[in-house]
Amino acid sequence: MRDQTVLTAVGLTNVPAAIVSLGTFADPDYVDTVTLVASGAGNGSPEEWVRAALEESATGRCAPVLWRLLGVRLGPRPSRDYVQGWKIADRGDDWIRIETSSWFMTAHAVVRVEEGQVSVALFARYDRQIAALIWPPVSVMHRRVLPIMLRQASRLLDLPTGRTSRAR
Repeated sequence: MRDQTVLTAVGLTNVPAAIVSLGTFADPDYVDTVTLVASGAGNGSPEEWVRAALEESATGRCAPVLWRLLGVRLGPRPSRDYVQGWKIADRGDDWIRIETSSWFMTAHAVVRVEEGQVSVALFARYDRQIAALIWPPVSVMHRRVLPIMLRQASRLLDLPTGRTSRAR
């Protein structure tokens, strides 16, 4: 596949098992994954990818406005332990999991980096029935915006060297 190709899947059975295994919900109410094909993806760490997408990209920097409207609880920014207010919950060599919650649902995102691609999966658990009404229309926007954020992140990351364009 060509660089910058984006693949999107919705539903637990459509998400790669390697990513599902990194989630923590036994039976999530919503799961999606977006994969960006980028030949140098493996030169950036999962944390570099998620920070570039959420904290450095133009689209990602706007996301907290929506999250606050949805009542999402955000941690301190900037922080080594949080990414755009989402708590870093766990990580491995090729993945990172960030999490947050609102008054009606709990969510975590897994970013997994492999040579040639980066994938972001969002797992949501509806903690109140109203989440089943609120999240589906918001998820449509999420699936449209996430590919844009990943493409912006790929431009921010200097993939051949694995360094970001901004000094840290």
